[in-house]
Amino acid sequence: MDKQASAGQELPEALARLLPAYMARQRWYAGGGVPPTSLHCLASGQLVPPAGGGEGAGYRVLWALVEAGGDHYQLFIGERPTAELAEHISKADDAVVGSAGDRTFYDATVDPEMAVEILGALTGGAQTAKHARLVGAEQSNTSVVYDDRLILKFFRRVPPGPNLDAEVTTALAAAGFAHVAQPLVRWQRDGRDLAFGQQYLAGGTDGWALALTSLRDFYATSPEAGAADPALSGGDFAAEATRLGQVTAEMHIALAQSFGADHQYLAGAWPGWLDQLWSRVELLHPSLVEGAGPLFEALRSVEHPGPAIRAHGDYHLGQVMRTDAGWYVLDFEGEPGRPVEQRLQPTSALKDVAGMLRSFQYAAWSALGEHSHEQAGWLEPLALAWEQRNRQAFLRGYRGHPGTAALLPTGRRDFEAVRLAFELDKALYELSYEEAHRKAWVGLPLAALHRLLSSPVEQLLAEVPEDAGAVDDGEPASPLGPGRP
Repeated sequence: MDKQASAGQELPEALARLLPAYMARQRWYAGGGVPPTSLHCLASGQLVPPAGGGEGAGYRVLWALVEAGGDHYQLFIGERPTAELAEHISKADDAVVGSAGDRTFYDATVDPEMAVEILGALTGGAQTAKHARLVGAEQSNTSVVYDDRLILKFFRRVPPGPNLDAEVTTALAAAGFAHVAQPLVRWQRDGRDLAFGQQYLAGGTDGWALALTSLRDFYATSPEAGAADPALSGGDFAAEATRLGQVTAEMHIALAQSFGADHQYLAGAWPGWLDQLWSRVELLHPSLVEGAGPLFEALRSVEHPGPAIRAHGDYHLGQVMRTDAGWYVLDFEGEPGRPVEQRLQPTSALKDVAGMLRSFQYAAWSALGEHSHEQAGWLEPLALAWEQRNRQAFLRGYRGHPGTAALLPTGRRDFEAVRLAFELDKALYELSYEEAHRKAWVGLPLAALHRLLSSPVEQLLAEVPEDAGAVDDGEPASPLGPGRP
């Protein structure tokens, strides 16, 4: 690659003139639809040379890393004779950069023939394919599936340094964690991840879709049942939730082994983090501040918040996939609304646990939206019963897994308090996100905030049943060592 795309090489002048308008139309461009006033080419070159050896023959693929508005973007630009265009990129108008003479430039990843060539070029021929197909639109990346065995993600907006998903997934696979899709391609340049390819999980179904299927079955077979038991539903999700809890525990143990577990960091950061949490409650939901005092009293009384580890950071039902081989965990880039520096900070394993618990509420109440207002009214108790059953099943699987206690707060009360703190943190994040992007969903985090900030504290602290897994009441003897995150 270094020979084909060297730093300082400029793009063809005709292409450079067309790029600002093209970038403004892309979902991955951060400029809000406004073309960049200046576009600086950091590096570029010919990734796939012209077919037939001459610049006027067949097609070629150009690669570029450009700077616009302080951000760096990666481009894969195909060039073909305009007369050949329709058969290769039909119904992909936004992919067209523009034309110069009898040649047209466009996003090479939408062209199956070019996408196959790109795979071979990025891997030096180590990975080849006969077929390629573009996955549906993504906001920050572009993904292509090859022969239904490999999915390659092309990063579009690329900050310096390693990509979190590529870095963590590679480390977990090396540690023997079997619940990530096997890494197959990692294309880097100057320490920056530009593309990452993994085993394609053919036939897999994401956890969100499975949960909604369970809920639809439960709601359909319990008409006006009020307090029906989800355990009696043919689509009971609890066994899957239990196994998902076990896989989550395995993931955290592997993360601690790969990146270290800091046994002092969280205890020192806890008071300041709670102050920030209180400030966010005041800012986002001031009407609940008055009732929040007892909960924060309990949170400030935590003596041992537990070690800090590298966490998934954005863990929910949409980030896990069920295949015939079991559960797989996806996408370790963390919450997109938080700065990268914040996503890299070590944190409690309970951040991920809280994220999944919040996801159960989202699924249960989202499924109510498929019913009329009148139906939803009498289905609400069922939604709550489903959510509680699967929260408890997930926690049983998680806390009952051998080795998990070394990563958790010491003692049941501290465990419950830290869990509640991270559920509150997640609900506040959700409220901010929904207000900015999905007004119709604001009620979900609001309901969680009302429950967390208005319910009796002792009731919240006793939410998890006694048989939900063992908790060490003494200092954990961690097999992981002090480590460093």
